[in-house]
Amino acid sequence: MAFSIRLTEEERALAESYAKLHSCSLADAFKRALFEKIEEEYDLSVFDEAYREYVESGRRSRPIGALWEETDE
Repeated sequence: MAFSIRLTEEERALAESYAKLHSCSLADAFKRALFEKIEEEYDLSVFDEAYREYVESGRRSRPIGALWEETDE
C-alpha cells in the first residue's frame, strides 16, 4: 500500500534528518516511526488493562525481599 502526505519544509527537513540519523530512506523512516508509535500505544493499552485487572482483583504486591526470604530457606 502506498500513500502520500503533505509536509511543510520544516517538517520535511526534520523527517529527512530522522532518516539520515537512522541511515534509511525517508519512506522507511516514516514506516519505522509509525510502527514504533503504534507498538508503544498498544503496549500502553495492554498495560492499562492488566493493571486495571490487578487492582480490581484485590491482590497486593509485596517487597521482593519477602520473596527472597521465602526462597532462601
